[in-house]
Amino acid sequence: MASDRGIWIDLDNTPHVPFFRPIIRELETRGERVSVTAREAFQVCELADLLGVRYQKVGHHYGKNRFLKIWGLLWRSLQLLPFVLRERPTLALSHGSRSQILLCNILRIPTVMIMDYEHAQTPLFLKPRWEIVPEVIKNERLQCDNKARILTYPGIKEDVYAYGFEPDELLPAQLGLDLDNIIVTVRPPASEAHYHNAESDVFFVAFMSRICGEENIQIILLPRNKKQETHYREQFPAWFECGTVIIPEQAVDGLNLLWHSDLVVSGGGTMNREAAALGVPVYSIFRGPIGLLDRELQRQNRLILIENLDEVRDKILLRKHRHIERPELCSPISEVVGHIERIRSQELRLQGKPYLCRTGS
Repeated sequence: MASDRGIWIDLDNTPHVPFFRPIIRELETRGERVSVTAREAFQVCELADLLGVRYQKVGHHYGKNRFLKIWGLLWRSLQLLPFVLRERPTLALSHGSRSQILLCNILRIPTVMIMDYEHAQTPLFLKPRWEIVPEVIKNERLQCDNKARILTYPGIKEDVYAYGFEPDELLPAQLGLDLDNIIVTVRPPASEAHYHNAESDVFFVAFMSRICGEENIQIILLPRNKKQETHYREQFPAWFECGTVIIPEQAVDGLNLLWHSDLVVSGGGTMNREAAALGVPVYSIFRGPIGLLDRELQRQNRLILIENLDEVRDKILLRKHRHIERPELCSPISEVVGHIERIRSQELRLQGKPYLCRTGS
């Protein structure tokens, strides 16, 4: 077993839960001690419960207001302090948890940020010590100033957990889906994110208005939180009167939902790439700065970027999709976990502490 206090993972957004679940399992298999915190935001805790990820809940989301965001960042960092003093981790790992990075930078705990979007905005005091990124963006301007501490892995982060995926054939019945219909999964834009572009909202409304009421179509709408759901129900009641729109009452395994969908239209990033990993037709209505990963998926014809309102009408094809065979997936989890262990080993050596693990590092 490792001789120190281990690795701390902070989950502060929904996609982090399925991504880190196999990483946690692999780290523990290798003899590592892993502790997990989670922020109450965007169904993070609900999804962690669904997927069996053990965590301590700390803090919540503070909405779109810039000043409340800053306050929430500072306050959650303070809320995390008792956990850190108790657990005394030797390495902090996240997919961009600003509260974790801020606190660890103050306490001089080494941080590792796994990220896949080169346009993310990170102030100086929120920069991680290490970064792990997909190979396709390794030459971009990233958050870590020391290029020697930027490590890479092949493929996309969604490959980490899409590998080994097994469909749940009970899910369609649980959601009331008729698989003879065209099943469309729709994810609205992240209206509270700093990278939000209002044009994404225009595309989203246009697409929903286009398909609501269409025959032989069922729509799985996945609002990002209750506030967003309430907004759509109040502003667009006709969508819900047509009887074709379904909002799941609780968190749903995203990969299973996408597998049973005929197409996906999303204003975010993770769901688009999950669909691409599973070979499901996917259309991106994200209108912020387009990342290199999405450009590469577009080049491979695995993702279609929607760039104007005419394309919302003409380019998004409403038709049945059949999986001819499971796509060949290759998980980069060994590379990612190997990087994490090597980073921790190096940091412990710098601190003059031993590092012992069953499988080495």
